[in-house]
Amino acid sequence: MTSAPTLLEERLIGIVKRFPERRILVVGDAIADQFVYGAISRVSREAPVFILRHEQTETVPGGAANCAMNLVSLGASVSLVGVVGEDAAGRALVKGLEMAGVDCTGLLISEKLQTTTKVRILAGQLHSTRQQVIRLDYEGAPLNSDFHEPLRKRVLDKLQASDAVIISDYNYGVAGLELARVVRDTAVNKGIPVLVDSRFKLSEFEGFTSATPNEDEVEQLLGKQLASVSDLEAAGEEMRERLGYRALLITRGSHGMMLFQDTVAPVHIDAVGALEPVDVTGAGDTVIAAYTLALACDASFSDAARLANYAGGLVVMKRGTASVTGDELVDSVLR
Repeated sequence: MTSAPTLLEERLIGIVKRFPERRILVVGDAIADQFVYGAISRVSREAPVFILRHEQTETVPGGAANCAMNLVSLGASVSLVGVVGEDAAGRALVKGLEMAGVDCTGLLISEKLQTTTKVRILAGQLHSTRQQVIRLDYEGAPLNSDFHEPLRKRVLDKLQASDAVIISDYNYGVAGLELARVVRDTAVNKGIPVLVDSRFKLSEFEGFTSATPNEDEVEQLLGKQLASVSDLEAAGEEMRERLGYRALLITRGSHGMMLFQDTVAPVHIDAVGALEPVDVTGAGDTVIAAYTLALACDASFSDAARLANYAGGLVVMKRGTASVTGDELVDSVLR
């Protein structure tokens, strides 16, 4: 016999049901995630390495583009502002986004740039699960000043109809501080939240609504190891105050999440689902997508964080760069 939903579960499900009413803008580094699958056929005579027989190659949206894909999968209307190259990887990336329903009119397509591409080689015996053995990155040249004004115009145009913004900074040049401040100041005037996901420069993004670093990133930013939960509590509050955020959500893998807000004690959120993930590729994009979309639906930070926790628990059980649907999120809440 299935028990009736609790008040918290009903509230969370009500938030998810409003996801299709929201429009989200993603600004950042679009990446082509490429997966090359092969079966081990024999050992090379030239060197002590396996020879793989190629089975298939799959290219899917990664980075800021994966964040956009997660938002669409959750039911939102999504626009993406970024830069891709006029190359095979860029064309495959845009095709995947458009097929999913992402508005790509904010993307700059340049013949002068190579699309940032992360190639993952996955190998295994003929009838076994393929495992990632190495990753090869193709990184485009840094963006020069020629791109700044076109990107700014696209951001200002797309912001007008948006209910929230995600800045997805993978350190490839799109989400620079100049453009991020344009986003922040315009969004503040419009009264909508702006969330930041920056892998290396979060300390430079001040005055935004919130961010979703993981525990390792917090240690790197503060330059110290956090040996206990109390250390993390102190560090999280220190970082939130330093950056001037209304809230800070720190993800902790199998230990769940910790939410920090002004004048409120840290909220500990236990992990949901299996403790051993299948694949954590792109999980951070899923977390910030669900978190932002909930905030755009006027959810509290704690309810938004709980939904992000459910979404993260679902996506790490999927292989490759994956996403979560609204129905999956509702099912997870009810379980």
